[in-house]
Amino acid sequence: MPPKGSKKGHPAAPKQTLVLDNGAYTLKAGLVPGGASAPPTYADCTVIPNCIARSTRDKRTYIASQLSSCKDFGELAFRRPVERGFIVNWEAEKAIWEHEFLQEGEGLRCDPKETNLVLGEKPNCPRELQRNCDEIVFEQFEFAGYYRAIGATLNAYNSPDNSSLSALPQECLLVIDTSYSDTTILPLYNGQLLQSAVRRLTIGGKLLTNYLKELSSLRHYNMMEETYLLNEIKEAVSFVAPSIQQFSKDLDRTWKGRVGDKRPLDSSIVLDYVLPDYERSSHGYARPHDPVKFRMRKGLQPQQGPREDLLPLGNERFAVPELLFSPTDIGVQEAGLPEAIMQSLNSLPEMLKAAMFANIVVVGGNALIPGFVERLESELRMLVPSQYLLNVKKAEDPIKHTWLGAARFASQPELLKEVLVSKAEYDENGSTWLVKKFAGGSK
Repeated sequence: MPPKGSKKGHPAAPKQTLVLDNGAYTLKAGLVPGGASAPPTYADCTVIPNCIARSTRDKRTYIASQLSSCKDFGELAFRRPVERGFIVNWEAEKAIWEHEFLQEGEGLRCDPKETNLVLGEKPNCPRELQRNCDEIVFEQFEFAGYYRAIGATLNAYNSPDNSSLSALPQECLLVIDTSYSDTTILPLYNGQLLQSAVRRLTIGGKLLTNYLKELSSLRHYNMMEETYLLNEIKEAVSFVAPSIQQFSKDLDRTWKGRVGDKRPLDSSIVLDYVLPDYERSSHGYARPHDPVKFRMRKGLQPQQGPREDLLPLGNERFAVPELLFSPTDIGVQEAGLPEAIMQSLNSLPEMLKAAMFANIVVVGGNALIPGFVERLESELRMLVPSQYLLNVKKAEDPIKHTWLGAARFASQPELLKEVLVSKAEYDENGSTWLVKKFAGGSK
């Protein structure tokens, strides 16, 4: 069953499609030939930073993939065109798309006039932002054909074993998309989003990084301008405690004690993160905590030879991702992720609810945090009635999984033809018609 807004009888489409999952932190992009003999794979997807960064040190500006050539990530100022999952700064996004897809060079290069575009977006995008997006795609980039869809819904076209193409979406699928901007719960039935059951949590990767910045600045160094570095540290050392009981025990094991009653720290949890100096090294690394070297850090270090700046990390490692389960720890008055999932599915009919519990897939960058999916399944098991089958699985590649579903949809000409809008149709009917069409209000 094709997504909403389908229409039969389109003319032949161009032979390739640019599939773009336009995330707030990264773009997931790839060119998909129509009617390919083999289905697309994760290897066909390129992950590109979705930002423009300005260095206050070398005064250089880095656009998207140019960031990989940066040697000094200290005090980088980031300009991100996507906020809360929606494209709000088209000046920056247009510069990124042009740099990555249109300018001469290696990588994903295409001629928009001979290429279709399948673009994923977050649910509940304001119509004015959708209209802006459609106008940019057709009037400035002039893509030959275009389909804008809620990206997470295209996960339904991923087969359970990721090995085969299917013209039919999975019948019942619950997608947990925990990404940079937020965490969204999306129940899908035959590839269609059940809008009334969608739930959104404000806790995402951006908030977790900002919280780690605040904790590190309060306890050690002023790190408020070191967004890139703290995000790197978060990805390297964070983990989710197996249960709330273990979380409390780990807090106790990493407590230094009161003044005059110091306690040894548990070296199985506490780490020292060696910060990069951006002269000999561009990236830091974690190692076991060494109290002697930590005390030396506070004293005089040698004038010559190697010196180290250490950032000790104890309960920060698990207290930061714990916000996904307990947002109230920092005063965010929302239910944790397991409770929000129950709220979502309790709004559905009984048979649908049972089918959703049996097919839950977790996508997005936060799914890579060790222990996250195991903790989610454990807490859900305590909330879900025992007669229901519960199956929670992490996508093989949580970052690229949504792109893969969209690519497998786009690689099937008979499906793509039903939903594509050509530039000629847009020129005839206008942007208001297009917004209604993609929302399912016009055939």
